[in-house]
Amino acid sequence: MAYLRNLTVALVAGLAPIAAAAQCGGGFAAFKAGLASEAAANGIAPATADRFLSGVRRDPAVLKADRAQGVFQRPFIDFSRRLISQNRINTGRQKARQFQDTFDRIERTYGLDRHVLLAFWAFETDYGAFQGSFNTANALVTLAHDCRRPDLFRPQVFAAMELFANGAFDPDRTTGAWAGEIGMVQMLPRDILENGVDGDGDGVVRLKSSAPDALMSGGKMLEHLGWRAGEPWLQEVTVPAQMDWSLSGIATKLPASQWQSLGVIPRNGRLADLPASLILPQGHKGPAFLTYPNFDVYFEWNQSFTYVLTAAYFATRLAGAPVYDAGNPDPGLNAAQMKTLQQKLRARGYDVGQIDGILGAGTRSAVQSEQKRLGLPADAWPTPTLLNRL
Repeated sequence: MAYLRNLTVALVAGLAPIAAAAQCGGGFAAFKAGLASEAAANGIAPATADRFLSGVRRDPAVLKADRAQGVFQRPFIDFSRRLISQNRINTGRQKARQFQDTFDRIERTYGLDRHVLLAFWAFETDYGAFQGSFNTANALVTLAHDCRRPDLFRPQVFAAMELFANGAFDPDRTTGAWAGEIGMVQMLPRDILENGVDGDGDGVVRLKSSAPDALMSGGKMLEHLGWRAGEPWLQEVTVPAQMDWSLSGIATKLPASQWQSLGVIPRNGRLADLPASLILPQGHKGPAFLTYPNFDVYFEWNQSFTYVLTAAYFATRLAGAPVYDAGNPDPGLNAAQMKTLQQKLRARGYDVGQIDGILGAGTRSAVQSEQKRLGLPADAWPTPTLLNRL
């Protein structure tokens, strides 16, 4: 799932992605020839590029997987209950004990709370049990050839070539997720180049078979993305029956003390003395959370709002937080209704991204604006009432 990471992170290598973005589609053989030429322009030896690309094939199964992401259409309560089980909690705690020394090093070196990394490890590969069987070279080149997101995947092809030149990637045998991520915490090739760590001291970075290597590498990457040591990331709260719901959402950050003065109360513990956003994933009658600056780092790993919130919440559960109060949210929209809503919002000039039935950040922002205009609770949760009013 890490394929949705912020594109600016994936493009930091200076591989001329802007010019390359238009070079997608067309004949696959000609496309590979273009990759070879661009690789040479980026300083990759022609023999390396030719050997890397020689056996690469377009993989229709990759494209099918790319277009079949219905799980992200589920609302937070359904999605989180689907991903979080008692078995995953128990296994996470067992892994924390098994690799305590590694997690101690990660916390000392990178300032990353072990429960955050455990949650990613669980969701990405079920603690390493399911790492994907797609040929990684085929997946990356197929997605770079496809014109949906060439600016993300084309640079990853060249990063994989660099790994190949360093003896750390086999284009014939390296496998992983359909979107090109490799290893227990699912890292893209550019991230491996920049953040790969030999955690077990054997002189080789093996993200597929060495948990210390994978975990140390993931910890370094999250620190690189801006994780702030010793700070929380998410806290469940209760909200009053009435307040200005338009203040909710990631875009609004207020001092935690100000949220408390508005009646937002921590369900457990105390609020941190940090700027925070009030998140209502299913409206003001459903679960409620305050997110702190570290929560923003999650979006550098994955840009699905529902996935990010679930991963952040699961990390708090592993750390001992109770099950959230689901409340009694108003009924939401099904996938077809959500697409209709997105079409209506787009017709009104809002940027909602793809018409995909997924309640992402752009759709949430547009929903909140229309709720405010129509005099509805502006909590960014789309309901049949809103759809009918539009």
